[in-house]
Amino acid sequence: MKNVATAILAAALLLGVGGVAAAADDVVEKSFFPYKGGVPTHSFVTPGVVINASNVEQAKDAMDPALYDAVKNGWYEIKVGQTEQIDMNPAYVEATRKGYAGVSLGDALGQIKGYVAGRPFPQEPDANDPRAGEKIAWNFRFGINTGDASVFAPFYWTYRNMADGKIERVLKMSMHFLNFKHRTMLAPKPDIEPNPSEVYRGVYDKVLEPQDVADTQLLIHRYEDDSKLDSSWLYLGFQRRVRKLSTGQVTDAFLGSDVMIEDFDGFNGRVSDMKWSFKGSRTILVPFFRHNEMTLSEERAEPDYKFVGFGGKGACFPNVTWQLRKVYEVDVVPVDPNHPISKRTMFFDAQQMAVVRSLVYDRSGKLWKNFMLGMSMPNAHLPANKNAGFAMYEFFSMIDTQNQHCTTGQVKSLADPAQSPISRFAVDGLRSGN
Repeated sequence: MKNVATAILAAALLLGVGGVAAAADDVVEKSFFPYKGGVPTHSFVTPGVVINASNVEQAKDAMDPALYDAVKNGWYEIKVGQTEQIDMNPAYVEATRKGYAGVSLGDALGQIKGYVAGRPFPQEPDANDPRAGEKIAWNFRFGINTGDASVFAPFYWTYRNMADGKIERVLKMSMHFLNFKHRTMLAPKPDIEPNPSEVYRGVYDKVLEPQDVADTQLLIHRYEDDSKLDSSWLYLGFQRRVRKLSTGQVTDAFLGSDVMIEDFDGFNGRVSDMKWSFKGSRTILVPFFRHNEMTLSEERAEPDYKFVGFGGKGACFPNVTWQLRKVYEVDVVPVDPNHPISKRTMFFDAQQMAVVRSLVYDRSGKLWKNFMLGMSMPNAHLPANKNAGFAMYEFFSMIDTQNQHCTTGQVKSLADPAQSPISRFAVDGLRSGN
């Protein structure tokens, strides 16, 4: 009898462990593959439908407020594409599976404990959790949006008068990204050593054209310790000197555009810089699409690549299809009362955790800027990106709705670590142009 009881107890324990493991797997699967059981549906917003001012009311509940206003005002028409699951990188997914149970928030804003790699908080956000928005912020910070190393080259920024579409200026750049810590896809894993300053991530940007700003370079070091201010350096080619940027300069217009350094990637700052309030999960239209199936621009075309074009009012809106996708809506309010904005309402794609839409409000609470960031399915992009395991950045548009002006970006994304070596992120390399 004693042996039978022992066997029963062992079996019960085994089933319990198996149940916990199954539950953990379910959390991760739902986080990374939200459309496994089927894609979102809407009575009117279906693939092939064109939404314009005449029928936008039928799609209002599937749009964020700024997008709805743009279509209602006749500035833009949206063609609906088929919702598609991204083939997420298996190494990043597995790192999440192994590590998320040991991750928790610290007592203060901007503190996280037990994180190693992957998505820190894959659990579905809970509206009753006062720190749910902060967890989404950490998922974004440690996201997979450019992998462990990527490059945007070339990267064209176009400044436009929205009223008449006149092009005022075009910058040609290259932008590089490198994760120093929490790496899952590229050796060494999880960290690059030595790293005495404990830099988590590096961003390097170089202006190639036009001549008057050519060789301008921006280098950003984001630290593992979120309480530590980013270090940012700017090299001005015509002055031939490197200067360190003050904290306030990250909210200045970057090279006269409609974009602040803090706007890069939807939000380029620390978790502790903002208060994050989760407003709920929604299903709305966002600019995800298949690059190879779009009508692409012939302008600036390369032998192996054509860029997304722009149309609508002032040519400030992308000529792409939009997918109905699950997003997390978060209100993001600056901790600093002297910040030039009152808040951002940000929409994070639930599968990739990229900021696909951001509505920026001025100090008085009025909508100021309308930011959109478009991404292509990796299997419909350059051959080198086919198995990247994350959607590829294609464009951005930052529309100043108050001043009727916009800055648009056209991106050739490449998951190529060879173009983002460690040396490119060294301060000493700025003068040499890396």
